[in-house]
Amino acid sequence: METKGYLNMDLLRFTTAGSVDDGKSTLIGRLLYDSRAIFDDQLEAVERASAKRGSGEVDLSLLTDGLRAEREQGITIDVAYRYFATPKRKFIIADTPGHIQYTRNMVTGASTANLAIILVDARKGIQEQTNRHAFIASLLGIPHVVFCINKMDLVGYDQSVFQAIQKQLEDFSTKLEVRDLNFIPISALKGDNVVKRSTRMDWYQGTTLMYLLENIHIAGDLNHIDRRFPVQHVIRPMTREWHDFRGFAGQVAGGIFRVGEPVEVLPSGFRSTIRSIRIGQQEVPEAFAPQSVVMTLADEIDISRGDMITGTNSLPQTAQDVDVMLCWMNQRPLVPNGKYALRHTTREARCMVKEVAYKMDINTLRKLEGDKAIGMNDIGRVKLRTTVPLHFDPYTRNRNTGSLILIDEATNETVAAGMIV
Repeated sequence: METKGYLNMDLLRFTTAGSVDDGKSTLIGRLLYDSRAIFDDQLEAVERASAKRGSGEVDLSLLTDGLRAEREQGITIDVAYRYFATPKRKFIIADTPGHIQYTRNMVTGASTANLAIILVDARKGIQEQTNRHAFIASLLGIPHVVFCINKMDLVGYDQSVFQAIQKQLEDFSTKLEVRDLNFIPISALKGDNVVKRSTRMDWYQGTTLMYLLENIHIAGDLNHIDRRFPVQHVIRPMTREWHDFRGFAGQVAGGIFRVGEPVEVLPSGFRSTIRSIRIGQQEVPEAFAPQSVVMTLADEIDISRGDMITGTNSLPQTAQDVDVMLCWMNQRPLVPNGKYALRHTTREARCMVKEVAYKMDINTLRKLEGDKAIGMNDIGRVKLRTTVPLHFDPYTRNRNTGSLILIDEATNETVAAGMIV
């Protein structure tokens, strides 16, 4: 297959996760500092804040902990996004909280990530949140997971400590669906194996974290086989120049669309061919995920927001009964037989919770079929009945068409994120 130009491999989205005080914000600060991705005034502000707190050295975690409550408590509460670049690649980082009550924030930050960095305190080993975040990373289909065994300076850079934790993580990870696992011993505070190779851990022969981030292969992370284009908006300028123009705007959710190729429109089932594809004012011969484009068809077909343009083969599944793994995000628990608003790609519907199959035990990954009470931060499998058919793929095949959210119609709060099984 010709791949020239259609993969944006110079952008990596990654998230950090782990238990409380494992050093997530310090690690991101170290990445920004050692890669020279912060301005002088930012560094000066952090130096002043560190001095006020009585820190003996610059507290790099302050580069990401922006809320006043975060700086006062020395913890991360909200998801903090940071952008930086090296000569090889651009990065978007999501720094997510470690406290269990903010697990929902971790789901938000990790939902679009190519890679997850899960930190483990070398002194404490695997914690409940380590298992929880590893399971969520697997559930969200993040293809690359890096376990960073942090604070190696506090255990004397002991190789046996690292190897014991790595063995535990490998045993736990056999229950997860992650295709690429990496283990790196680091000290975010001192900078060992973050950007520069550590001279104090010469027993470690692997790469530094920055080298891994710059070179990890992400070309195969998106589904470029099954063509999926959820229609977000119908463009009808009705001007003298564009009097007959009828374009369909949206973001390609999968596959490669090319001018002149046949397509099928769901739910109507009518077929046509692609007349043109535009990105801004420029016509292009093809479009691919995750580009936002305007597409025109050769035939006049009634298409509205929420419809989906697909290839003529490998069609998505269409159903009103959908099995979903739900991450519950709201303080009010799930209501059996409750009704919620649902959003899937650009399609909006209402749904009812028909059945709760089981809840997951995060520590053992056992299915608790006898416990079906789904509360905040719980993960469980449910069956939904929707008011209109959804056009979807299993989440493991396409993260865009296999995900949905549930909304409380009374408060308009997002109560759950779901991955279609």
